[in-house]
Amino acid sequence: MQKIKNQRSKIKIVVFLIFKFLILNSALAGELSAQLTTKVNHDHIKIDFFYHGSEVNVSGASAPGTDIVIKITSPEAQQILRRKGKAAGLLWMNVGELEFDRASNLYFLHSTQKINDILSQDEMDRYVIGYPALKKHIEVAQVNDEDEKNRWFNEFVKFKELSRLYAISFGQIILNQTESGQNYSIKLNWPYQATPDEYLVTVYAVKDKKVVEKAEARMVVEQVGIVKTLANMAKNNGAIYGIISIVAALAAGFGVGMIFRKGGGGH
Repeated sequence: MQKIKNQRSKIKIVVFLIFKFLILNSALAGELSAQLTTKVNHDHIKIDFFYHGSEVNVSGASAPGTDIVIKITSPEAQQILRRKGKAAGLLWMNVGELEFDRASNLYFLHSTQKINDILSQDEMDRYVIGYPALKKHIEVAQVNDEDEKNRWFNEFVKFKELSRLYAISFGQIILNQTESGQNYSIKLNWPYQATPDEYLVTVYAVKDKKVVEKAEARMVVEQVGIVKTLANMAKNNGAIYGIISIVAALAAGFGVGMIFRKGGGGH
């Protein structure tokens, strides 16, 4: 009888310790997540006639001792890369197209430290953080094997980077310690090449090579004014848009001719 009581007492102690452990972990996780916030200071970018890019500031607060990863992406869609090759063994020209499915037109990734130093590969793959994870996530049609996929993925990334639509950096995020945690911020040059769309800003708080919490914000890029009017006309009324384009080109040519004619008359 005494042995049974002792066993019950031990079981109660074990259950109590497990329960306490779970509560402490839950409290710690809640403390970390409650402090992660994010906002975009310029979340509505308007493309007008004089637009040539913009500036975006992402900032927020996080728990002390956490690293920060900021990812900005456009909606996933099919991206096309023209494949170049030699025609008849002589001239380099477009010989086909490659389709990249589940690919974002824009992919920005910024972190407080090198991604490989603060996140495990499993976590990077889970949240599609970094080019290796992105390569696994994207599906490439018309490739025969993994080596060919690697080759064309690298070409795809190179093309996007040259277009200022893909970028990865570390060390540009500013951290400021506060009494209750830390604040973070980063200032980014928004490229004019980024098309009108709704972009997702995802901030990850990282600790012990794992994502402990994430926060999201959205920003909209849209055409306004005459730019929007002309874009809609080109899409819905191609014939009228073509006539206007021809008239504008003729007017511009006539204006340049008049300028040169006046300049020549002075000699």
